Amino acid sequence: MRRWWVPCRVGLVVLVAVCARIPAAAQEPERPLPDLRTFLDEVRARLHSDEFLLDQYTFTERHTEQQFDGRGNVSKRHSALYEVYPSPEPGHTYRRLIAEDGRTLNPEELAKQDRKQDEKEAKASAKVQAQDEKTQSTLEERRQEKEAAAVEELFRIYDIRLLRREALDGRDTILLTFQPRPGIKAETKAGKVLQRVAGRAWIDEGDRQLVRVEAELIDDISFGFGILARLKKGATVSLTRKKINDEIWLPAEAHFIGQARILLVKGVRMDALSQYSDYKKFSVATESAVTPQQNRP
Repeated sequence: MRRWWVPCRVGLVVLVAVCARIPAAAQEPERPLPDLRTFLDEVRARLHSDEFLLDQYTFTERHTEQQFDGRGNVSKRHSALYEVYPSPEPGHTYRRLIAEDGRTLNPEELAKQDRKQDEKEAKASAKVQAQDEKTQSTLEERRQEKEAAAVEELFRIYDIRLLRREALDGRDTILLTFQPRPGIKAETKAGKVLQRVAGRAWIDEGDRQLVRVEAELIDDISFGFGILARLKKGATVSLTRKKINDEIWLPAEAHFIGQARILLVKGVRMDALSQYSDYKKFSVATESAVTPQQNRP
């Protein structure tokens, strides 16, 4: 449930009144917004899923989740802190639990996790070694094609409109809205989810990178035919990204609030927050310095 997640107006009248008193000659003319098609083409060319980008970095993930009863009281609370390490094999990212509900795991518990990860990586490595170079190249091409297809479908599914400029963290952004187009048939798993989500997003004007998304589910979303989980219409998700080392935009926070049903149990109202920090570039040359082995007993 940890990764499915997500406005403010105070003093507007005062702001309008103040602006009305400023002489017209003292106001700078507002810059026109960029051309929609050109702007979206430039964003598309730079857009990658966070899953794709995070395969290149180690980082820390702090996850906090609360569940509420029918009266709105917290009925369950859980927190966890992970060290996250990428893997050369897709799907084998190592999320090493180092603390849970305020308790730091002891060396024996950490070592047990490490052994399990070693076993998984050994099996994955053996599988790769059994493949010829052509097969490995084909698998990588398919992975990249899947990533590109998901990005292209996002722009095909949504009716996107530019609203205005807004400053976020001292940077100019373009605020836009997105709404699923009627009659569009999704062709990817990601697209089938996107068709049930609408909202607004802020794009860094200089970098053409996604900075923030605020979205709402306009229909239920089911995972695993509704057996694994179902997120209910009306849930909100917010995603925030930051520029790391003045070179790349990566996730900073993901927040989900809404009604969910997990493994066919009674539906619960949840508030789940994931925060990401301590990014370090991962490469073969630095693997020995950042992988968990350095802390293993």
